[in-house]
Amino acid sequence: MPVNADLNAEIRILNLFNLDSSLEGIKAHKDADDTSKAAIARLYHKGLVTQEDGGYLTDLGRTCAEHIQVALRILGSKTEA
Repeated sequence: MPVNADLNAEIRILNLFNLDSSLEGIKAHKDADDTSKAAIARLYHKGLVTQEDGGYLTDLGRTCAEHIQVALRILGSKTEA
């Protein structure tokens, strides 16, 4: 699956969640950029967050965010040549 702009925005949003606390969510404020608002709405329609403007991660969303955050840590780490 190619990483297009929409998917990249969704990955960026899922990376914002603090996985150390299930009591922390996110909310797209009225001044948020349209790309972020649309990404959050798509995550809601996919069943990954609880509200169309953010909210909390669902169980599926938490699993997805965990995998994304681990992958980003791995890809962002320095490798030895």
